[in-house]
Amino acid sequence: MGLCQDVFSKMATYLMGKLTATSEDCKLLENMNKLTSLKYLEMKDIAVNISRNLKDLNQKYAALQPYLDQITLTEEQVAALEQAAYKLDAYSKKLEAKYKLERIL
Repeated sequence: MGLCQDVFSKMATYLMGKLTATSEDCKLLENMNKLTSLKYLEMKDIAVNISRNLKDLNQKYAALQPYLDQITLTEEQVAALEQAAYKLDAYSKKLEAKYKLERIL
């Protein structure tokens, strides 16, 4: 009978240890879930802020677009004016050379 009680006592101790370990595992998982949930909330807040900032930047860019278009147009006009200046310079050099040639003759 004493041996039977000893076996039951040791079995009870073993099972209590298993239940305690399982309980601790569950508590650990619960804590990990809480922390994960908090991290996801933080990430959500960050994503909302990024989205808001991106929307603001897009609005600012849209407001700047007419000025950017004007800059592009001005660059094109400057390039065309530069080409006209080169052509005028070449033509004036031709005329000068022709005039000098006529003076010599």
